[in-house]
Amino acid sequence: AGGARNDVDCALWDLRAKEAGRPAWQLAGLPAPHPVTTAFTIGLGDEPEVRRKAREARDYPLLKLKVDAERHVDLVRCVREVHPAARIIVDANQGWTRALLERLLPELHRLGVEMVEQPVRRGEDAMLDGLRSPIPIAADESCTDRHSLAGLAGRYQSINIKLDKCGGLTEALLMCAEARRLGLGLMVGNMCGTSLAMAPAFLVAQACAVTDLDGPLLQRLDRPHAIRFERGVMHAPDPALWG
Repeated sequence: AGGARNDVDCALWDLRAKEAGRPAWQLAGLPAPHPVTTAFTIGLGDEPEVRRKAREARDYPLLKLKVDAERHVDLVRCVREVHPAARIIVDANQGWTRALLERLLPELHRLGVEMVEQPVRRGEDAMLDGLRSPIPIAADESCTDRHSLAGLAGRYQSINIKLDKCGGLTEALLMCAEARRLGLGLMVGNMCGTSLAMAPAFLVAQACAVTDLDGPLLQRLDRPHAIRFERGVMHAPDPALWG
């Protein structure tokens, strides 16, 4: 699993679709895709910087806020003040302890945070055993491929599927089925990239409660036939791009 296998896997899906004259979603046995709302990421920074970025992102209904062990609730308050209507998820990037998480959860819940991504270090997921959280917690770094999911059930409420981690669309679709079997919710994310990297993940997004495919929005240049984004709404990729 990894980025190289993802490249080959998704290229083969595209090749099969073009040879068959049918869209990739049909070949995968999926329903016709519909637009989805993607999160827009605000990177870790000080309060003035985060406030500025939140103000610039007022057209985006869903924000993903990067936080760490020192900068967390205050940053959420900044975003809430500047963009009161925003839906907010926070990504701790493995930077919290169980004690810090328990201390922050009540205030994050009060501020309307909808999800906390990977609060504890990968490999230390047992730290979450028995936690009663008012906010769903999603596994990111701890979630790799299908074989990682059994160790996440009961500790996390959701998983973040990234094609560059799991090895491609084929594995991602199998992960969706296994996660449902284990009672885990679904999120799809990205490790940055152009519209070409996001296009296969758009099919995964159809099954997900949370979509985080804003990679092209964070870059200056994109591919020809780029995916269309309108105020956070992501539309289906042009077959000339992929699939």
